[in-house]
Amino acid sequence: MSTVISLSRTRKTTFLAMAVAIAVSATAVTGATAAFSSPRERPAQASVTGSARFRLPYLEDADIRSLTFDAHAAPYSRPIPGVPGGLPTDAHGTVKVSHYSADRDITYTAEGTVDCLVTGPGSATLTAVITEVSAGGPNWMGKRLGFSVHDGGVEKPGKVPRDRVGFSWDDGVNWTIGAEEHMDSVGSCMAPAAFAPVTKGGYRVRHADLPLWPTG
Repeated sequence: MSTVISLSRTRKTTFLAMAVAIAVSATAVTGATAAFSSPRERPAQASVTGSARFRLPYLEDADIRSLTFDAHAAPYSRPIPGVPGGLPTDAHGTVKVSHYSADRDITYTAEGTVDCLVTGPGSATLTAVITEVSAGGPNWMGKRLGFSVHDGGVEKPGKVPRDRVGFSWDDGVNWTIGAEEHMDSVGSCMAPAAFAPVTKGGYRVRHADLPLWPTG
C-alpha cells in the first residue's frame, strides 16, 4: 500500500511541476510579445529627426554644409488627382538646407515642406517641396528635392559619427555653380543612397512599416 501511495504522490508532483513550467513559459511568451509590440519598439508612425553637418566624399573644401530634418509620416493625408484618399507614404514636416561658401564668405539657406517619407530599419528616404530660398541661392522655389538618411546609431564621444545623408542635386564647387542646370524636381520619395558621411551632429530614424491600403 505504501508503494502505491508513494507512486501516486510522485505522479502528482511531476504533473504539478509540468503545469508550473507551462505557466511560466506562457507568461514569458506573453511578455515577449507585449515587449515586441510596444509602441516604443514599433512606433505608430515613422519619422526622421535631427540636424548634422556632412562632407562630400568627392570634394575637399572649407565649406560647411548641413541638413536638418523634422519629418513625420501621415499616411493617407494628401489627396492627389486619381487618389483622393492619399498614399501610405504621405508625410508632413520640414527640411532645412544650409551651405556656407568659404569662397564667398556667405551662408545660403533653403527650407521645404515634406510630402513623402518611407523608412526601413536605420534608413529613410523622403522628399520636400522647397518653399523658401535665401538671397543668392539657387532657383529651387517650388521644386521637389529628394533626401536619404542612414542612422548609424547613437553617436559615442570621441568616435566618428556613423550617420550618412544623401540628396538629389549636384552640389558642385559652390552651391550656385553647376547645380541648376542638372536640377530637376524628383518624384515623391525618390533620392540617391546616403553617400555623404556626417561629421557633426546626427539623425534618428524611427521605422514603421507602411500601413495597409484602406478597404472600401
